[in-house]
Amino acid sequence: MNRREFITLFGGAAAWPLAVRAQQQMPLVALVVGSTPDNDSRSLAAFRKGMSETGYIEGQNVRIEYHWLAGQYERLPALMSDLVRRRVTLIATPGFVDGALAAKAATATIPIVFAVGQDPVKLGLVASLARPGGNATGINFLSQELSAKRLQLLHELVPRATRIAVVANPANANAESILSDVQEAARVLGMQVVVLHAGTIGEIDAAFAALAREHADALFVAGDAFLSSRRVQFATLAARDRVPASYGGREYAEVGGLISYGTNNMETARQAGVYTGNIVKGAKPADLPVQQAVKFQLVINLGTARALDIEVPPTLLAIADEVIE
Repeated sequence: MNRREFITLFGGAAAWPLAVRAQQQMPLVALVVGSTPDNDSRSLAAFRKGMSETGYIEGQNVRIEYHWLAGQYERLPALMSDLVRRRVTLIATPGFVDGALAAKAATATIPIVFAVGQDPVKLGLVASLARPGGNATGINFLSQELSAKRLQLLHELVPRATRIAVVANPANANAESILSDVQEAARVLGMQVVVLHAGTIGEIDAAFAALAREHADALFVAGDAFLSSRRVQFATLAARDRVPASYGGREYAEVGGLISYGTNNMETARQAGVYTGNIVKGAKPADLPVQQAVKFQLVINLGTARALDIEVPPTLLAIADEVIE
């Protein structure tokens, strides 16, 4: 080996640990998601966009570590223990209430950014919306409060539907609360509710088999990260069985779901990214009020309605934010 080769080799060897150390010194955001990468790519892009608005670009001055639960919520305690042990900079759980609750149970010091549909005060995530007061803050997208509105819209679209099957994930920490809200709304509308639980792919198939046995007129899918990741399966089975179905997010309607009503998930993810960036920059979660969603989307898939021989009332078409042909 000549002198020049030695210097080059030595210089490269010296630079490598410096580069590694520089990367290790970057803030590390642990992003914990209840579904799978292929089902949340746009939400993650929106999250990264929110971070970029505060000056943080993945790979340049911040690292993002992705953790996909794919419906296996039982992995949360071990995962959170590992994140706390490694002292990550921040734990973000957008759209994943079970992840937020697990993070809160695991640490009182590492900042947490959540986006949940339920009341974060009742969940115990924050002391109040205006003054969170602890290590967690984020966005409340009010999906639980929208259950009654979703059921009312489904009733307007399919007035003959009086027996409604509600599919909920039993692994979701708030499944019972969500079901209680839907049952109360159904009582007011004079509907009967059949509760079906599904927390795996096979259980979703089984739920649709139960629909026929229970003589359900329509389907209401409760909000849940895993169930959302199976939206194509829901749309396919609902079309096969000719079941009118209501969902909580636009992503269902765009793959063939009949009707959806809820907040703009992309905007919620972006807001979570902004809060994440602000906290990494030095803001304290206790000082950042919980934001509440103010924009809601009604999306109707007209092609699916035609396939089901459902005539969409002009009143619904007039208020729809989007009609998919």
